[in-house]
Amino acid sequence: MTQPPHDEPTASSPQELREQVEQTRTELGKTVEALAARTDVKARAQEKAAEVKEQAAAKAGELKGQAALRSGELKEKAAGLARQAQDRLPDPVKDKAVRAAEQARAKAAQAGRMWQDKAPEPVRQKTAQGAQLARDNRKVLLAAAGVTVMMWLACRRRKA
Repeated sequence: MTQPPHDEPTASSPQELREQVEQTRTELGKTVEALAARTDVKARAQEKAAEVKEQAAAKAGELKGQAALRSGELKEKAAGLARQAQDRLPDPVKDKAVRAAEQARAKAAQAGRMWQDKAPEPVRQKTAQGAQLARDNRKVLLAAAGVTVMMWLACRRRKA
């Protein structure tokens, strides 16, 4: 039959033999569990996926923080450059730009008043309703305009 290992003494009593058998079973069970864990490809893949996911989330958070920091720096730089450009503009150019903006506002206001004065009430009401409808359905209106432009381009290409 088989001989006991040389490094372990043989059991002198049935109780010692039972303890050795139990210890051997425990060790064998642990060995089998370790081997089973190594061969469980699905579990190992899931563990690796979870690890990679955690690393990606950590890296994404880090990059997001860096992007926010860089964005703030760029905004400050742009604001500084805008101030420098504005400071370098000659006063006559600044004044002319201010006057042009004021004139544009005045003409828009005048056109609005003229519209109020000359347009009949039913037309003004319908126009206000149409404007409100367009504001309420902005996405639909933009989608319809996009489809119209696409159709126009498609028909134009067919003719060419």
